[in-house]
Amino acid sequence: MTVEMKPLPAELIDALLADYKKPEDLIGQNGLLTQLTKALVERALQAELTGHLGHGKNQLVANEAGNTRNGCSKKTLKGDFGQLPIEIPRDRAGTFEPQLIGKHQTRWSGFDDKILSLYARGMTVREIQGHLQEMYGAEVSPTLISSVTDAVMDEVKAWQSRPLEALYPIVYMDCIHVKVRDNGTVRVKALYLAIGVNLDGLKEVLGLWMAQTEGAKFWLQVVTELKNRGVADIFIACVDGLKGFPDAIEAVFPKATVQLCIVHMVRHSLNFVGWKQRKEVAADLRLIYAAPTESEAERQLTAFEVKWDDSFAPIGRSWRRNWTHLIPFFEYPPDIRKVIYTTNAIESVNMSLRKITKTRGSFPSEDAVFKLFYLALNNISQKWTMPIRDWKAALNRFTIQFDERMPRV
Repeated sequence: MTVEMKPLPAELIDALLADYKKPEDLIGQNGLLTQLTKALVERALQAELTGHLGHGKNQLVANEAGNTRNGCSKKTLKGDFGQLPIEIPRDRAGTFEPQLIGKHQTRWSGFDDKILSLYARGMTVREIQGHLQEMYGAEVSPTLISSVTDAVMDEVKAWQSRPLEALYPIVYMDCIHVKVRDNGTVRVKALYLAIGVNLDGLKEVLGLWMAQTEGAKFWLQVVTELKNRGVADIFIACVDGLKGFPDAIEAVFPKATVQLCIVHMVRHSLNFVGWKQRKEVAADLRLIYAAPTESEAERQLTAFEVKWDDSFAPIGRSWRRNWTHLIPFFEYPPDIRKVIYTTNAIESVNMSLRKITKTRGSFPSEDAVFKLFYLALNNISQKWTMPIRDWKAALNRFTIQFDERMPRV
């Protein structure tokens, strides 16, 4: 229900704007709005103290303890209006607890959210300082910014250990590399991201994990964590060829099908090819993964090997070696294959994350990475309000193919 705002008396507005000549008189650092905010806040605090004591200023004491006013203490609040000096009334007994401005409050409501919003967009501490100074005239110390963002770590830990749904028909996994300072040395570390698609077709970030190197042991730890947090089954795990992941996921979720990302496979293959022949090789690789059936795809792979093995033997060997994890998508009709054989759903996220990290030389710690990525992912996931493309067709297929594993209504 919307509450209708009562208009201010015209006489009051005219009196307030009697000396108005230019915008700075109204919205400047010492303009009318700042002065009015200060006056209203201090008047409200005085009203709170009157309610606490039971009597107004210069009136007879009305409380049994004989408690009275005891001057004011000064405090500077930071907010959208810049820095605002406020006088906080006190009582002699020290029992007055202001509600509008708490005893230890130094920032106006919403100011912390602005710091977090700027941080989530990849701005450094120095850039946040400059922005707040320029926009609001508020001087903010690096310590304050760090304390505000450090408070997010509790949220990160709770989010990383939250319960998950029992079934995710599709889980995408990919990684992004970041530079992190570790014991005085800057190291390149891999931050792995898992996105699940639930039965409604909506994407959900399941977690973030950081590792110096990847391998079966690391991935076993990741998928075991997912299981411990409530995931009982995964139909298809779409990965980018991460070493050790297929073995790890099949050990924890033995019924899951591992699908290697075709896009990643093609990119890896083209690393062996010079620029002059890339277009032709890419076209021949497309004949393999765009084939209507698995048998036709294998026939095209054989033709590719005959044509290109003398020049690029590693490509054919790589496709043969990974064949069992490249072909699961052939069980599905063309309109839903792209839902399965590519990690594009997660790569668009990684692209957004790279945009906010490209200006940073390195992160001071792993916690700094998790803070930034958690806040950034919160912003990104707010747009995930619709099911992924062709989800109804995919779900109908899953319902038939995995009938005994689908939850019963």
